[in-house]
Amino acid sequence: MPELSRLGPRLNIIFMGTPTLACASLKALTAAPGFEVSAVVTQPDRPKGRELRLQPSPVKELAMTLKLPTLQPERARDPVFIRQIQALKPDLIAVTAFGQILPRSLLETPRLGCLNVHTSLLPRYRGAAPIQRAILNDDAETGVTIMKIDAGLDTGDILTQERISILPSDTSESLHNHLATIGADLLVRTIRDYAAGRVRPVPQSTEGVVMAPKIRKEEGLVDWTRPARQIWNQVRGLRPWPGAFTYLARPERHFLKIWESEVEDRTGEAGVVLRADKGGIVVGCGLHALKVTALQREGGRRLTAQEFLAGNPLVAGDKMG
Repeated sequence: MPELSRLGPRLNIIFMGTPTLACASLKALTAAPGFEVSAVVTQPDRPKGRELRLQPSPVKELAMTLKLPTLQPERARDPVFIRQIQALKPDLIAVTAFGQILPRSLLETPRLGCLNVHTSLLPRYRGAAPIQRAILNDDAETGVTIMKIDAGLDTGDILTQERISILPSDTSESLHNHLATIGADLLVRTIRDYAAGRVRPVPQSTEGVVMAPKIRKEEGLVDWTRPARQIWNQVRGLRPWPGAFTYLARPERHFLKIWESEVEDRTGEAGVVLRADKGGIVVGCGLHALKVTALQREGGRRLTAQEFLAGNPLVAGDKMG
């Protein structure tokens, strides 16, 4: 592979991203020889916490640490913002989970276009929650796609992809961290090859398109009439937010968030506790049963099943739902 310096001067890259997922990409770009990140674009500071104090995004915090100029437009189609980007004359804009659709005027600014790190194997899982949806749908694999952004929602031409298996131990949290690292490395390699003309954009297939809409809090409510494996995937796929949750009906209705669980090959009435001991709380489902091994009461801390039962004794026949 020829050195980037042989292909011309350092690539002037503008990076756009907001959440923790994007930080790995920004770090990789700033560390890569032959790249110069001339500016970072991220969402405006947002109020958080009980006191609603304005908090910078994870990407802004990283950009400040790296001493990189930062822009925070309220809207990506703001004419003033677009003129600021045009004045920087970027060769390429790299995007990882920025959070807004980019207007055509911005897409046409860099000579090499805008490349996006998307955490799924497009065209499967276009949208805001590809990591969670892959686990919720019991997929055996997922991956990262580097695509050239167009005016649609994750519909651009594909440059490169990398596949990984989804392990039984994976949660959306662990998979997020793994894909962030893979995506950062793939982004750097793809930019090098794309700038050198070694990789060509390929249109996405019109078959196999699956949407991945934003996760809603109510999706965490457990329906015990569903098969245990689906609920197990719900626990894994919605961790840490909003989490899979249910309510304990005895002695009074209590909110319970389920952190860890296993599928048990046994039967019993849906939503009814079949066994409760230090090994876990086994609850009947529509098919098989779910053993809850870590959970949390509202306002409390996360506990093992044994710790929970020490202060909240349960017996066979107690109900959840």
